[in-house]
Amino acid sequence: MLILPNTVGGNVTPSTETDVKKLLNSVKLPGIGLSIGDVGRVLEVSVSTEHVAAKIELGFPASTIHDVLRSHIAAAITAELGCDDVDIELSTRVVAHGVQRNLKPLAQIRNVIAIASGKGGVGKSTVAVNIALALANDGASVGMLDADIYGPSQPQMLGLAGERPSSPDGEMLQPLQAHGLQVMSIGFLVDPDQPMIWRGPMVTSALNQLLQQTSWHDLDYLIVDMPPGTGDIQLTLSQQVPVSGAVIITTPQDIALLDARKGLAMFRKVSIPVLGVIENMSTHVCTECGHEDNIFGSGGGKRMAEDFDIELLGQLPLETRIREQTDSGNPTVIADPESAAAAAYRSAAHRMAALLAKQGKDYSSKFPKIVVEES
Repeated sequence: MLILPNTVGGNVTPSTETDVKKLLNSVKLPGIGLSIGDVGRVLEVSVSTEHVAAKIELGFPASTIHDVLRSHIAAAITAELGCDDVDIELSTRVVAHGVQRNLKPLAQIRNVIAIASGKGGVGKSTVAVNIALALANDGASVGMLDADIYGPSQPQMLGLAGERPSSPDGEMLQPLQAHGLQVMSIGFLVDPDQPMIWRGPMVTSALNQLLQQTSWHDLDYLIVDMPPGTGDIQLTLSQQVPVSGAVIITTPQDIALLDARKGLAMFRKVSIPVLGVIENMSTHVCTECGHEDNIFGSGGGKRMAEDFDIELLGQLPLETRIREQTDSGNPTVIADPESAAAAAYRSAAHRMAALLAKQGKDYSSKFPKIVVEES
């Protein structure tokens, strides 16, 4: 038991394990903006005369910032309790979270996250692949489903152009592997120059087959790179696919924001939680002189987040290198992990996953299926 001075009357107050646990649950995580109690749980606490030790389980992957989180948590304990000998052990456990009513999470996928935009050209696919890679680098098991049937881009972005998935049993497709991701796309199954001249029912059928007939293996997250707009694929996803959350990608300009707002409103209408908005192409820094320019305007993503009472998950730069790296099949998080752009992607991924961890968990698997039969 740690004995600490009480500021009232000069007495001493014993600090129990319960006190320390309560303190830990209230500590806000840097860069996340949520407390440990919001996004994780304190598994164990040990308190002695001069030592505090704690084991904390986070509900989102964050191995790349564990050192930062440990230091921050230890500093909070030292500041509050006056104990300098603090040992914090962090681990991660990603669980399935609630989905739309009448749907259950898929057997091998704990959480499906839709990355969407109201219009094309805002860099949605580039953001999606870098978010997926950031989660994987933090220790999560991650899949990427390219749901843009008309314009699949993930095969090129992940260096898998021209590859074909195998099907040992003739029924299920094996996802391709790239940079630690499990990947599936219609782009693996058709000629890259072949236009997809399909009506809505064919498109939705193809999406369902890609999702249901792929042998995904024990995924914490399946990132779905959605096509732009609010059409057939978005409707199919909301009605038939158990989605834990959605992220809206926009640029700061007013035209992009108009369409992004429609996309956000659509997800809310179909009871899919919107985890936040990411403002892409926020600023451009000249590589020659260092001048920073808001080419597409400024503050649009923040205003949208405020209007809809959601989180602004990140503001990402407009850089030539991001385009070059993605075109070459080595997205920024992999190609240049120490860059400011990669850090921005990782930060957005952390906040997105943490906000999902704060949501209600899925309890459908805890209850038996009830069947009423006539005697």
